Amino acid sequence: MAEEKALQIFLNRTHYATIFSSPTHQKELAIGHLLSEGIIKSIEEIQEIRLKKDELCQVKLKPNVPLEKRLKLLKPLSRVILSACGSPKPYQFSRKLPKITLNLHVKAETILKSVRNLNFAAKNFKKTGGVHAAAIYGKKGNLLAFAEDVGRHNAVDKVIGISALNKIDFSQCFLALSGRLTGDIALKAARVGIPILASLAAAVDSGILIAKETNLTLIGFVRGKRMNVYNLPERILS
Repeated sequence: MAEEKALQIFLNRTHYATIFSSPTHQKELAIGHLLSEGIIKSIEEIQEIRLKKDELCQVKLKPNVPLEKRLKLLKPLSRVILSACGSPKPYQFSRKLPKITLNLHVKAETILKSVRNLNFAAKNFKKTGGVHAAAIYGKKGNLLAFAEDVGRHNAVDKVIGISALNKIDFSQCFLALSGRLTGDIALKAARVGIPILASLAAAVDSGILIAKETNLTLIGFVRGKRMNVYNLPERILS
């Protein structure tokens, strides 16, 4: 049976969010979430991070980080994030959306193989049938980070956090996952500069909208020998 627990995240001394997630890679989840939500620009802005009993994560930012200014762009300030959903309507945020450069090209065969490999790596899914999988790959299909979680957003945040801690260059990677390609998932990839996002599942209109606004290559229904490319197919080589 898939397990779900609440993780309390504090920024400096302020309660930022409660995230319901699978109790693995909790520190990486916190870091990835802060990066993918635009609260921090890089892990270099973190002065200290402490995890207490997998229930409370305290993140102390460096004094020069304008935390209050960034938090004002999020409503409400203190949030509860359920595993079933992420931040509401990210495409309506007032912040300017990031733009991704067109400097990465990946073979279609590499995308197909990498997404297919999620099924082999997802051991918890095989046991429980109740989690999502996400992975970050290098442009040649080398696995850089993998995670599973009851929430697809959490799985994405975890692999972003793992990669950030390992100093991975996101501009030379692509993100693969098992869940739907919604606007908030696409925005997470765009915020950290990942150019390609691919999934076993479908894309929804908000995901395609964010992809077009941020120059993200969005790919859904990656199955067998086919895929649907919804935006910027120039990055995918035959």
